[in-house]
Amino acid sequence: MSDLGNILTEEFEVIKGRKENPEEGSYTSYLLKKGEDKILKKIGEEASEVIIASKGGNNEELIGEICDVLFHIEVLLAQKGLSWDDVEGELVNRRSKTHMNVEKEAKRAAENRTDETKIN
Repeated sequence: MSDLGNILTEEFEVIKGRKENPEEGSYTSYLLKKGEDKILKKIGEEASEVIIASKGGNNEELIGEICDVLFHIEVLLAQKGLSWDDVEGELVNRRSKTHMNVEKEAKRAAENRTDETKIN
């Protein structure tokens, strides 16, 4: 298996390049030119397609839709001047909070709720 981090970093560099030097006919350049609202709309559409593909049981389609969501998230990161390093930093920060899950479970129990959602 290839290193996912390297693949995402390489793809993100291409996206940043399109932001700095837009190319005629480039879908990425088009999204960046249209701006945040268009990018957010695409993320929402792609997230819905992930749900539909998952419920449909076609893993190949699901993987494709997940890739589409990741791509559009990368475009949003570039649009906002953020990077995967920013995301990684937050993930590391969250993971270092070893007591985090215990606290969340205690809060859920105190509120007499669960975070389970069923989509039929």
